[in-house]
Amino acid sequence: MNEDLLLGRQPIVDVKGSVMAFELLFRGPAAPGTEDFDDLHASSHVILRAVADLGLAQSLGRFPGYLNADRSLLTSDLLQVLPPERFMLEILERTEVDVRLRERLAELRAAGYQLALDDVVDADDPRLALLPMIDVIKVDVLARPPAHWRALAADLAGRGPRLLAEKVEDAEQFEQARDAGCTLFQGYFLSRPQLLRTRRLPSSVPQVLRLVTLLEQDPDVETVVRALRGLPELIRPLLREVGASAAGYGRRIDSISTAVALVGLRQIGRWAQLLVYSEREGGPPGMDPLLVQVGTRARLMELLAADWFPDENRLPERAFLTGMLSKLDALMGVPLAEAIAPLPLSDEIVAALTLREGPLGELLAVCEARERPDAPVLRRLCWRHSGDMGGVARRECEAAEWALRHAPDRPVARARAVA
Repeated sequence: MNEDLLLGRQPIVDVKGSVMAFELLFRGPAAPGTEDFDDLHASSHVILRAVADLGLAQSLGRFPGYLNADRSLLTSDLLQVLPPERFMLEILERTEVDVRLRERLAELRAAGYQLALDDVVDADDPRLALLPMIDVIKVDVLARPPAHWRALAADLAGRGPRLLAEKVEDAEQFEQARDAGCTLFQGYFLSRPQLLRTRRLPSSVPQVLRLVTLLEQDPDVETVVRALRGLPELIRPLLREVGASAAGYGRRIDSISTAVALVGLRQIGRWAQLLVYSEREGGPPGMDPLLVQVGTRARLMELLAADWFPDENRLPERAFLTGMLSKLDALMGVPLAEAIAPLPLSDEIVAALTLREGPLGELLAVCEARERPDAPVLRRLCWRHSGDMGGVARRECEAAEWALRHAPDRPVARARAVA
């Protein structure tokens, strides 16, 4: 069924009330357990909604975005999907400051990200040791009595970062914060968060799976076109890819056949495989990490297949499909062997998925060893193929970046803001 995708957006304004930025906030649907998401899951949801579903043009317009970032997010590869010039990363109050964090923040600043301290309430906050790297300090005007936070703001004013008064609820707090040296403001007095909603078409998982397995059999273009006519979810990203590609420059597409010929069957297959996971029902948007995991698996298997088996020309393609199918049990709620039974898969792929046999089975075992993690198993598999664990880790970083960049663009209607 159709599902609303939610994202909170609260304006950050200057002293004249002009919008300077938006903070993007986690707003899950009213489902049991949603309120228990941790910071990383919440931020992952925000990133996927803002980048993959709505797009930055609709979620931020021309303004920068503020995004909550705990230590897990700051040190992860999830950030690579965000254009650094568009985002201010808010370092949460529970973040421990140590040498590794300092080094990572220096890398992020060098990459172009700006940094803020979220919810600063006391002068002895350990995060204030990061001041030389910080662009904005958010002073919480509700957590302490007015005299306390006003003195804190006055002490911080002029020390480099701009001061942002957050949780401003009335005109008196606004004036006090302004007089204490704050130049940016956020809170219910200025604007309550808006909910951005978009709707995505439902897909038929069996129908998409049939297309996935069809593409494995080297079909002709017209066969694929007939299958695509029943899957409008794939038509929009197909046309977008044509518009962005060099092959499609200056071309006006007058048929699905032309678009398929320009983009290629391999790319269409990848969209279809990602779409299987992104369209599953029965959980809140925050469960999208399954999509990230399966995309990362598939891409990592593809990269390692090329590295470890250079003489097997088609093995990387089969490795990618194997990785994509490897989590169908989580998607469909049945054992994996039962989930793949109706699909016309090669014996090689079935053996890899059910028995971890053959080169594809070994590549899948590498992914599972990385996810657990299981260093002895990973070391043994690497040794068998003259690979090293560091090389696998680097390939996994590339795969995670790929998975986030290629998340399906699912909406079929413009986002709407609801006060």
